[in-house]
Amino acid sequence: MKVVFENLTKKFPNRDRKSRTEVVAVDHFNFEIPDGELVGLLGPSGCGKSTALNLICGLLKPTAGKIFFDEDDVTELPAQNRGVGMVFQNYALYPHLTVKQNILFPLQNLKGAERPSRGKMLEKVQEAAKLVQIDELMERRPGELSGGQQQRVAIARALVKMPRILLMDEPLSNLDARLRLQTREEIRRIQRETKITTVFVTHDQEEAMSISDRIVVMNQGVVQQIGKPQDVYDDPCNLFVAKFLGTPPINLFHAKVKAGRLYIGEEAVLKTGGVPDQDVLAGVRPEGFLLNEQGALSCNLKGVEVMGRDISVVSSHSCAETAAVRSIISAQNKVDLTSANVRFDLKPDKVFLFDMRTEQRIDFTE
Repeated sequence: MKVVFENLTKKFPNRDRKSRTEVVAVDHFNFEIPDGELVGLLGPSGCGKSTALNLICGLLKPTAGKIFFDEDDVTELPAQNRGVGMVFQNYALYPHLTVKQNILFPLQNLKGAERPSRGKMLEKVQEAAKLVQIDELMERRPGELSGGQQQRVAIARALVKMPRILLMDEPLSNLDARLRLQTREEIRRIQRETKITTVFVTHDQEEAMSISDRIVVMNQGVVQQIGKPQDVYDDPCNLFVAKFLGTPPINLFHAKVKAGRLYIGEEAVLKTGGVPDQDVLAGVRPEGFLLNEQGALSCNLKGVEVMGRDISVVSSHSCAETAAVRSIISAQNKVDLTSANVRFDLKPDKVFLFDMRTEQRIDFTE
């Protein structure tokens, strides 16, 4: 099922009664979700991603714009008639019902010709439970399950009707780190097996990038960038996207372009062909540093954090926006911890320049 948004906008009244301005949660959202893809809506709290999800499922009506499922305009269609499955952050399971009864509940609410026979219902419940690998837990109640198992029950309940679209609102935020990793792998497996168009809302960029076919980065109700996760990471269109994606986050320096070279402080660190002389913000991904005793960029060494396969060199620089500059390098490198300074060369494809006023990306060739 393809989902298309045309100038989708949602405004809410301002809670400040003295203010006549409305709060714009989603602002002219234009996007097409291809049939069978898993798309991650990604952004900080309050960016409009959950509002967009509620507009898709029909819990909210847009202020302006339209929503299409394939060629059908569903903008005014009631939520119960959209054929959408929803997985909530808090699972929303019925505590007095067994796993089997929780999964069965949506089918029992169907009416008329859509309501299958009792035998068919039980068959569908068993299929959904087996898909999420909880078919041995059918007689337990939610209170007897782990957080990850409860989330699987919620997914099975959403899938049992084989919805046209599956919507997930922060489904992993209540799980611990190890369980989040395991569950997101399961979500990806389930989506691939069912081929149901899925929209996954999260503020966790690692989560979104690891399982999504493409991501939609949002901020203050506005779509910032859409693309495949690695493409967006490697080619951010503006400063917000560059800062939001990446762990550890991108290192930012107040820099300047002069005579075709990028200067951080007094050091020329890269050639910047075609960029006019100007002050810029220079972003360097943590993996964009090459340890070199004769390197172009000198930083004040603060320490080294061992990460196993890699190490994180922690340093500082007077032009850096943050107190710590983090550089991820191979553990095979030897850092002289007795030295006050550490020097690096920079990988050109991991360095991004941004306009100081507009914060838009400035392209350059080395």
